[in-house]
Amino acid sequence: MAAPKRKVSSQRDAASKRVSGGSRPAEQEVDRTGCQFVEGAIVRIKMENFLTYDSCEIFPGANLNMIVGANGTGKSSIVCAICLGLAGKTSFIGRGDKVGLYVKRGSNRGCIELELCRRSKNLIISREISVANNQSTWQINGEHATQKMVEEHTAALNIQVGNLCQFLPQEKVGEFAKMSKIELLEATEKSVGPPEMYKFHSDLKNYREKEKELENTCKEKSVALEKMKQRNERSEQDVQRYYERQRHLDKIKMLERKRPWVEYEAARQEHEEVKHLREQLKQELKALKESVAPVTRRIQVVERQCREQEAKVKEKGSEIKKISQECKQKQDLLERKDKEVEEVQQKLRMKNDEEIDRQKRISNTKKMIDDLQNELNATGNYDHVQPEIDQISTTLRKVQEEKGAIDTEKAELRREKENLEKEKKKVMANIKRLEDMMNFKEAKLRDRFKDTYIAVLWLRENKNKFRGHIYEPIMLELNMKDSRNAKYVENHISLNDLRAFVCVNMEDMDKFLREVRDTQRLKVNAVCAPSISAAGKRPTRPIQELQSYGFVSYLRELIDAPEPVMSYLCEQYRVYEVPIGTAKTKSMIEKVIKETQLRQIYTGDERYSVKKSAYSNKTVSSNTALRNAQFLLVQVDVEERRRLDDQAKEITAKLIAVESRIAEISETYRHLERKDNELRTKKKELLEMKSKRRQLEQKISTKNDSLKQMEMDTINLQEEEQKANAKMKAIYTQKAKLVLELTLLIKTCMTLNMEKVFFVLENTLLIYQKNQVETEFKESNAEQKIKEQQYRGLDDKKHRLLNTCKERMKAAREICDLDPNQKDIPPELMTAFQSLPNSLDEIDACLNEEKSRASCFTGLNFSVVDEYKRRKQEIENLTEELNRKKGELENYKQNISQVKERWLNPLKLLVEQINEKFSEYFRSMQCAGEVDLPIDNEEEYDKYGIRIRVKFRSSTQLHELTQHHQSGGERSVSTMLYLMALQELNRCPFRVVDEINQGMDPTNERRVFEMVVRAACKENTSQYFFITPKLLQNLTYVDNMTVLCVYNGPHMLPPGKWNLNAFLRRRRRVQIHN
Repeated sequence: MAAPKRKVSSQRDAASKRVSGGSRPAEQEVDRTGCQFVEGAIVRIKMENFLTYDSCEIFPGANLNMIVGANGTGKSSIVCAICLGLAGKTSFIGRGDKVGLYVKRGSNRGCIELELCRRSKNLIISREISVANNQSTWQINGEHATQKMVEEHTAALNIQVGNLCQFLPQEKVGEFAKMSKIELLEATEKSVGPPEMYKFHSDLKNYREKEKELENTCKEKSVALEKMKQRNERSEQDVQRYYERQRHLDKIKMLERKRPWVEYEAARQEHEEVKHLREQLKQELKALKESVAPVTRRIQVVERQCREQEAKVKEKGSEIKKISQECKQKQDLLERKDKEVEEVQQKLRMKNDEEIDRQKRISNTKKMIDDLQNELNATGNYDHVQPEIDQISTTLRKVQEEKGAIDTEKAELRREKENLEKEKKKVMANIKRLEDMMNFKEAKLRDRFKDTYIAVLWLRENKNKFRGHIYEPIMLELNMKDSRNAKYVENHISLNDLRAFVCVNMEDMDKFLREVRDTQRLKVNAVCAPSISAAGKRPTRPIQELQSYGFVSYLRELIDAPEPVMSYLCEQYRVYEVPIGTAKTKSMIEKVIKETQLRQIYTGDERYSVKKSAYSNKTVSSNTALRNAQFLLVQVDVEERRRLDDQAKEITAKLIAVESRIAEISETYRHLERKDNELRTKKKELLEMKSKRRQLEQKISTKNDSLKQMEMDTINLQEEEQKANAKMKAIYTQKAKLVLELTLLIKTCMTLNMEKVFFVLENTLLIYQKNQVETEFKESNAEQKIKEQQYRGLDDKKHRLLNTCKERMKAAREICDLDPNQKDIPPELMTAFQSLPNSLDEIDACLNEEKSRASCFTGLNFSVVDEYKRRKQEIENLTEELNRKKGELENYKQNISQVKERWLNPLKLLVEQINEKFSEYFRSMQCAGEVDLPIDNEEEYDKYGIRIRVKFRSSTQLHELTQHHQSGGERSVSTMLYLMALQELNRCPFRVVDEINQGMDPTNERRVFEMVVRAACKENTSQYFFITPKLLQNLTYVDNMTVLCVYNGPHMLPPGKWNLNAFLRRRRRVQIHN
């Protein structure tokens, strides 16, 4: 918050009047000392939600305004408000590039309002800034406006917030000394020169540039004009020779025009002769065709008779084909009947074979029954083997029971093995998941710090080279218990330390760094853990005492790390005493800072640093937003990894024991299997011996039953033979009928063939007669074809000659440029043709003669004449343009002379005045300084510039003010004194200088302050804003200067309750009582 500090008790009323004084004339606009504001001076500044201010309204004085306050209280915020409120760019201030960054943190909108003094009516400019879209809304005297309108109003009042001679913010102080002489001259012209001075200077530069262009143009055109005149003189003789050659060419052209007409006439006469011969031959062809007509009719009659006989032959052929197909069908039926007879005979043979086979099988069966009976009689009684079979069965049951028990145990062991393998797979998957997390962290390290990653790979291969253990970069060794807390750790531990290796002794660290830095040329950091471990240090107060403020844990409790790494973090970053808070902590942050005395605090999204002010010994806090975590987002549970490794080893041991037991019982099972097979084989042999007699008896019984069945299946061969004979007789009857029908069809087919032969003989006779007539026709037609061929030849020749005539006519018209529809040759062309030869030979001879004469004029073409005429016209145009350019050049020289006189003399006078004031200020400080206008060439107006030369010690010479030669304090003094020299000459309504005294020593600061007071507090001078964080004691103050003290802190009154008059009245009452 800012409040004015003044000596007049009625200042608050005066301030209120100024706020509402936008409609009063400027003659009544005065400050609390009675000083009158100049046109464009700032009467009032109001800020809401702007940088450090919630709400503040300032009423500056008409002359010098000292804005004083500690660093960070908001002095420069007032400067920013003046710049941005008057449509200045953010680049003029040198802070944030976006206007939305100037709105107070936590607010969506901010507002600036400036009231400027004006003769007719004060100008109130309002600017509302939106954070969301980084846009601004403007108002002028309460009405909506645009930024361009605001710029026009400020320009009309000669306000230049972009001119360092008028508006010098804190971040731009150093840039004043960096200005070139040319830039300083332009800034001075704009600031203190007459309104037209800078315009004259710009016009002179433009005029001089145009003058140079015109001089060069005139010089170039004069040279070009002289060259063109010389070239035309040399070309004149060639032009005369060209015209003589052209006369010969014209005659050649006329001869070439007549020649196609002569050729056309010759072709036309030949065409008429051929046309007459063609008509004679046409009459002869007509008579010949009439004599050949009867022969043609006879040929047609014979051809018709031949076609009729061919039709009859074709008809008989169809009938023969039909009868042949019927014969084929009868033959197929006969063949089918033969196959039926063969089938009946085959079936009879099969019956005979079947009966013979039955007799053989009966004989064989009887023989087998006798053999089985003999074997049965020879077989003894095996009843004594039963006890042995029972004993073997008992032993088998015991073996089966043992095998069952082994199978059960083996199945349980296999299930146990499967469960262990599943459990091991699950554990290994968890281990791989944790390793993948570590790989993710390594990938982050490789992408961001490639040299560090290379060093990690080298260290893993060369750990045995070091006496102690070297830990990999802290970001790899550090493990977050909860990845959501990674942002606190990454904001607290510097990035250089996060990628640093941790060594346990200095010898190893030196050896490691020599290898990776010197040998491998890698950019790698390394730190050494404390010799005495700090990992076990305890916080000064338990976290339970801080829980009421919303703190949940200390930073150390959020991480896991090896003991040396943790020791380094505790020693270097005191992680055991940095608490982590919540939104509750942020909501009561002022109370937390005041009561806990903590130096560093983390809330949900901010970091607070607390320190004591160097000015007031009060607690000062600053907060910054937390960066998002990048490297520690992966959470690896070290205890979980250790537990998984132990679990994997335990499962592996159990698997080995289970597999050993499975192998052992498998061997026992194989032994029992062999014993079981042996017992079963022996039992089978005994059972076979006992059942052999019963099997023989069953086979004998079965064979007897088969024998009885075969004896019952007797076949009657005589009866079967009679049935077969009856079937074959019926088939033979049908076959005889088919043979009779086939005979009749064959006879019919023979008759038809004889008729067909008769028709073929008649057709052959007709063909013979036809050939004779055609021979006669061909003999008659040969002569006709010869005539027709001659006719076609003459007709083709006639058409060719006609086309030739047309082509020659077309060529003649084209060469004479005649209209295609024009039939006659124009009279003027006929007149020209009459003087030329009429035969082709004479025309060709004349053409050769004229061409020979024309060829004597070599190396000439129309381009010579064309270039001669074109250059002659160019000479005329260039002469005219040169005279015009010379006139323009003379006008520019007159303009330059007039403008130069109106610009240079006032400029020299202005520089002399500035130099007089500047030198006077330096002499008062026992130093020397001068301002001059060095001129090497008076015509180079863009090279004019103001040179500042100073010396601060008597033993040195004057040196030009640059950013390199003088010290920072000397540059600040020189800059301030130059601005003071401009003060009395200044035509701008106000000037702003921010913390220019920071680099000055006390002596120079005191002197400069006194000069500022004297210069800025004179009557009729422009308004002056001087911003400083501190002031020396016992400085000189005058009544018409205003001191604005900026306070900021937790105990400040709200803006609406600030009342300086009430404070003064209370102070007087205290003095009266005392």
